Amino acid sequence: MTSPLVKDHAYRSPQALIGGVLLLVIIGWLGFDALFRGHGHVPWLALATMILAVPLVIAFTLRPAVFAGPDRLRVRNPFRLITIPWGQVAGLRSGFSNEVVTEGGAKYQLWAVPVSLRGRKKAARRQAKAAADAQRGRGGSGARGGFASGTGLGGLGGFATGTGFGGLRPPEAGSDGPVRADTDKVMDDLREMLERRGPEGSAQGEITVRWAYEVIAPAVAGAVLLAVLLAVG
Repeated sequence: MTSPLVKDHAYRSPQALIGGVLLLVIIGWLGFDALFRGHGHVPWLALATMILAVPLVIAFTLRPAVFAGPDRLRVRNPFRLITIPWGQVAGLRSGFSNEVVTEGGAKYQLWAVPVSLRGRKKAARRQAKAAADAQRGRGGSGARGGFASGTGLGGLGGFATGTGFGGLRPPEAGSDGPVRADTDKVMDDLREMLERRGPEGSAQGEITVRWAYEVIAPAVAGAVLLAVLLAVG
């Protein structure tokens, strides 16, 4: 039986969060400088550009997140919030992007869990180094008939997670398995939860999709205002 006190496990990209904050600082600095020091149509152009740019930066950097709960998976993408009960998830696929595939054949990209080819190459190098170290350890402890296992191969080291789901394997726990890239570890955790929670009766239901009008509306207003100013200017 699922405890009602269990909270969703949140996955977000720290790189996107840092980049979004820096972009907002730059937009604010340049925008307010043009707004208060500009002449003619410049302040209005700066205002329209800020109204357009700020929601888009928030949408693509600060907003994306994946929330994995005991009964459902919530995917918060730049312009939509998709709620998918585990029973409706057919699989989680990794290629050039990470996606969730539903039983009906729909595919939704996980913006908050981007594929990192660099991370995979780094994990492969760590795996090769760990294998070489283990081989040397076995060779150096033959007289004792074995060797003591050391510490784990490392944690996520760069992926932000929120409140944990009770049965999930901690991402930073040591393991004798292959070294994985950060986002691949996240996908492994999601697949594990799908396998355990998918058949549960409480994890059944309908898929819901809600558009993020709080992001779309100001961006459209800024685009219209900017187009009008450029047309008349």
